[in-house]
Amino acid sequence: MFRMLWAAAAVTASAAWAAPSCGGHGSPETLLVSTAWLAAHLRDPQLVVLAVGDRAAYDRSHIPDAAFLPYQDLSSRQSTLTLELPPMGDLANTFAALGVGNDSRIVVYVGAGGRVIQATRAYLTLDAMGLGARTSLLDGGLEARQSEGRPISSETPAPRRGTLSPCAQSDVIVDSAYLAAHLRQAGVDIVDARAPEFFTGQSASSGKRRGHIPGAANLPFSTFTDAQGKLLAADTLRQMFQSAGIRPGDRVVSYCHIGLQATMVYFAARYLGYDARLYDGSWEDWSAHTELPAETAARE
Repeated sequence: MFRMLWAAAAVTASAAWAAPSCGGHGSPETLLVSTAWLAAHLRDPQLVVLAVGDRAAYDRSHIPDAAFLPYQDLSSRQSTLTLELPPMGDLANTFAALGVGNDSRIVVYVGAGGRVIQATRAYLTLDAMGLGARTSLLDGGLEARQSEGRPISSETPAPRRGTLSPCAQSDVIVDSAYLAAHLRQAGVDIVDARAPEFFTGQSASSGKRRGHIPGAANLPFSTFTDAQGKLLAADTLRQMFQSAGIRPGDRVVSYCHIGLQATMVYFAARYLGYDARLYDGSWEDWSAHTELPAETAARE
């Protein structure tokens, strides 16, 4: 029922995307679109559909007119970290070449051979560029579309370059200094999106310390979607956040190994209306700062 009501609201909200804009974040009415919504809007002149995943799989089958977004273009080539947002100028070139402009209505989806967190990382990137209010995630990705028998294509479109001037948002990314200054602070909820064995310190990535950031709650990224890769219902997600001690009005700051898995928490938090942030360096960065504290075992 929630998804049916949301779909109706999304049609009404589409008029709000007509004018070019930069800045702000998405809302529950815009952040997630269904395959039915996309089918109804696929020929809209301002729509840009971006596929994230495996290039070979994209070449075999993708949503008609969708452009391929290389996942490596979402990471800085100059950073010493595994995954970190590139400079705004580089991102502007990447997305403009795919047809994205300041007047675009953007839908990102995960294609065959990809993972949902690659699509949520793409959303986070566009949100940091000031295009979050104009960007949506396709619920269930290509697999959902194919399961419904909707048309797919193997033809690679030649997108016209968009006119894009990003406006970097200061309320998307945080660093280790921010987290160190807000440990156990009321109203700032740190969420670890890794699997429980990494959170407790039972397992550790090669060369990294064991444990988690002090005071963090553990909400594994893999628990946010169902077996078909669709986002869980809003009421279910809201209960998950509340069970982790996250209250309405709190700020949710997520992290994981490198800043990929945590984008699922970031997306879900924005979807539920929370003020969200991502620690882009994540545990890779925190672990390297040996002066910063770490905890092991599950939170009481």
